[in-house]
Amino acid sequence: MERVKKLRADGLRNRERIVAAAAELVARDGAQASLEEVAQRAGVGSATLHRHFPSRQTLLEAVFRAGVAQLCERAAAQRGEDPGAELAAWLEEVTVYAATHRGLATALLAGPDGLSPEEVCCTDMLLGVLDVLVARASSVGALQAGATTKDLMILANAVAVATENDPTAASRLLRLALAGIRPS
Repeated sequence: MERVKKLRADGLRNRERIVAAAAELVARDGAQASLEEVAQRAGVGSATLHRHFPSRQTLLEAVFRAGVAQLCERAAAQRGEDPGAELAAWLEEVTVYAATHRGLATALLAGPDGLSPEEVCCTDMLLGVLDVLVARASSVGALQAGATTKDLMILANAVAVATENDPTAASRLLRLALAGIRPS
C-alpha cells in the first residue's frame, strides 16, 4: 500500500495547485513542460514545487496517476474469457490513452526516477496489470513465444509517442503491430 505523507492544509492546497498547473502545461507542452512555469501558474516558488516533487518524473507520476489507475482497474475487471483479445484490447486502450494524454508515453518510458520505495509508479502499475494479461494470453497460446511484458509496453509507448494526439492512428498502428505478434 502506498504511504502518503500527512500534509498541512496549506501544503495540500499547494500540492493540488502544482498538480493542476502541471496537468495543464503537460497537456500543452508534453513531458518537458517548464517546471518554472508550473510553479508560477500554481502560485508557489520553485523550492515549494521541488519539496513536493523532487524530480520531473515524480510530478509527471502525480499528473497521470488517476488515469493510469482507471486503466488498470478496467483490466482487472476483465473476465479472462478470451485472454488474447483482452490483452490486445487493453494494450490498444493504453496506447490510445497515452497518445491522447501528451507526455504520458514519454513519462512511462522514463521509468520511476526519484520515487521512494513506498510509491508505486504508473509504469509499475501498468506493468503489473500487463504481466497478468500476458500470462493469461500465453497460457492459452494467444501470444507468440518470447513476447514479454516489457516488449509490449515498449511497443505501446512507441506507437503512442509516434501518434501523439491522433487516437485513430494509434489504434490502427497498434493493431497492425499486434497482428505481427500473434502465432500463425
